[in-house]
Amino acid sequence: MKIVSFFSGAGGLDAGFEKAGFDVIWANEYDRTIWETYEKNFPNTKLDRRSIVDIDASEVPDCDGIIGGPPCQSWSEAGALRGIEDHRGQLFFEYIRIIKEKRPKFFLAENVSGILFSRHREAFVKILDSFAELGYNVTFSLLNANDYGVPQDRLRVIIVGYQSQYNKMFHPPLKEQYKPVLTDAILDLKDNVVPALDKNKTNPNQQFINHEYMIGGFSTIFLSRNRVRPWDKPSFTIQAGGRHAPLHPQAPEMVHWGKNDKRFVEGKEHLYRRLSVRECARIQTFPDTHIFHYKSVSDGYKMIGNAVPVMFAYNLAKKIKADLKDVKELNVADIKQGNVVDLSVGNSYVQDEENLVLL
Repeated sequence: MKIVSFFSGAGGLDAGFEKAGFDVIWANEYDRTIWETYEKNFPNTKLDRRSIVDIDASEVPDCDGIIGGPPCQSWSEAGALRGIEDHRGQLFFEYIRIIKEKRPKFFLAENVSGILFSRHREAFVKILDSFAELGYNVTFSLLNANDYGVPQDRLRVIIVGYQSQYNKMFHPPLKEQYKPVLTDAILDLKDNVVPALDKNKTNPNQQFINHEYMIGGFSTIFLSRNRVRPWDKPSFTIQAGGRHAPLHPQAPEMVHWGKNDKRFVEGKEHLYRRLSVRECARIQTFPDTHIFHYKSVSDGYKMIGNAVPVMFAYNLAKKIKADLKDVKELNVADIKQGNVVDLSVGNSYVQDEENLVLL
């Protein structure tokens, strides 16, 4: 199946779908700091560098599927939580515009769990209804990537739509079929790491590509919580900022001194460092052959933290491919309004259901 990708970033979602046998024929990414990384890792995919706002649907190749992760900062717990009022949140409707015109067999949209907070209910329901009105059966799920082959706790909302005539709904693969993956996935990278240079510029003395870590102090917010996970647990979520990268598991867990006050174990201070760019990439399940190109290590952390973990994408893509294996081309004139199904509630890892959208 041929697919196109929007908000492609460093290509985590695209790499997962390619691994599952899809052909990514065209991609779109507006951030100039990512262009080199994407183009060198996907040399056979045409990359459109414009904002989605400036792209006419007629310029997008015909395809079987459209995938993408519209910007999530406006929905994030760590962000301003402006949601659809933020111009980045409004890009979701540009994504819907393209799907309306191209009418692919399926689409997938990935976003942060914050999009489910009750304060965003009206906007999120509008997004789902917009997809359904195009003639898609839509499901949304709150999933933890750690349940699907990724060595970190990472909650993400996955929205999938199939054309309504297929009489199919996407249901996530059963997590019981996957073995737990832990932080020891980076154990072999423990040595030969180097610090970034002054002003966190890339260090040319790397023995292993991208294996460098951000230097500099830690904020009081960062030090308000333990930031070390041991080898036998999944990593904390890989975020889009190097300053908030998890600390390496070679260090002991931080010591509680008081409310919002965690400190390094005395005498072990030298063991506390941020995960390197490559270690973050490994935890995001990028293969070591996926090279990240940047001059400032902060750009490396950003593109990796914003990516969809490759193995997470791969396992979702395999399910979509199996679901649509036998579907046939349909008459667009016969497409009817679709349905929306909420699969997000009732999972054991949802800790605050009162703040989640209930449809």
